[in-house]
Amino acid sequence: MPVVDEIRARLAQFQPDRLEVIDESARHAGHAGARPEGESHFRVRIAAAAFAPMSRLARHRAIHAALGPELLARIHALALEIED
Repeated sequence: MPVVDEIRARLAQFQPDRLEVIDESARHAGHAGARPEGESHFRVRIAAAAFAPMSRLARHRAIHAALGPELLARIHALALEIED
């Protein structure tokens, strides 16, 4: 399964109103952590009511927990834009 699809599936638990997962790997070709096959650099834009009571740090921690250490280990860079 492509990493983009894995990210979407794992973040579905937040019942997002909006979810964009963008593979930005091509923009980082030749940089540290970039792999020839891509799937190394991602941007996630997510909006969900579940984030309303959380601080910015708690939101990031919740996303990281949802993705899990095994998936995060395969990602070199993850940019998060989180809204409630």
